Amino acid sequence: MPRRLVLKATSGADRPETINQVFTVATAALAAGTEVGVWLTGEAAWMAVPGRADDVALEHAAPLADLVAAVLEAGTLTVCTQCAARRGITEASVLPGTRIAGSSLFVEEILDPTVQALVY
Repeated sequence: MPRRLVLKATSGADRPETINQVFTVATAALAAGTEVGVWLTGEAAWMAVPGRADDVALEHAAPLADLVAAVLEAGTLTVCTQCAARRGITEASVLPGTRIAGSSLFVEEILDPTVQALVY
């Protein structure tokens, strides 16, 4: 059975290299045929709000908005429930296809023996 990759991002525009790396790894895994899920926590939660990824520019890197779109197209994008609530982010304010879910679902996903989890 193929492994699934779950990446958890803990920073956003405050650490552009880190958030870009999360989505670069995610899209590379998608291109390799791996099932991918990205969880956004803390300041990374803003990357699920339309236009916010456009604000993150990183020299010599693919545009973050394009990487986020690729994950939404072929993988799953999840925003932490508490992180969203603390920032006033709602289901109505995120990119289409994004879900808001809590830690119990994250734990369920990463405890699956076919999952490789990475935290950035």
